Amino acid sequence: MPLLVSLAILAFWLYCLFDAITTPDEDARNLPKLLWVIIVLLLPVAGGVFWLLLGRPSASGARGTLPPDDHRSVRREAPRGPDDDPEFLRDLERRLRDEE
Repeated sequence: MPLLVSLAILAFWLYCLFDAITTPDEDARNLPKLLWVIIVLLLPVAGGVFWLLLGRPSASGARGTLPPDDHRSVRREAPRGPDDDPEFLRDLERRLRDEE
């Protein structure tokens, strides 16, 4: 039984350490990333719990999402197919006339 508890603690510590190391610097919350890595290294169980509760990026702040106030400032164009491109259509029409 003590071996099982030790392995669970080791797995938890390694997970938190790996997660803290691979998190981008700008996504770590409350403290700089390097400080979080040191905390998790020195305090295996408590540091891991602190990392998960206070340092790990929240789901709403995950990469690839925009903060709510930035949605209006970013304008994205919808993907255009060749049939939506006027230059392509002119070139196609010219090539069709040349073949006739």
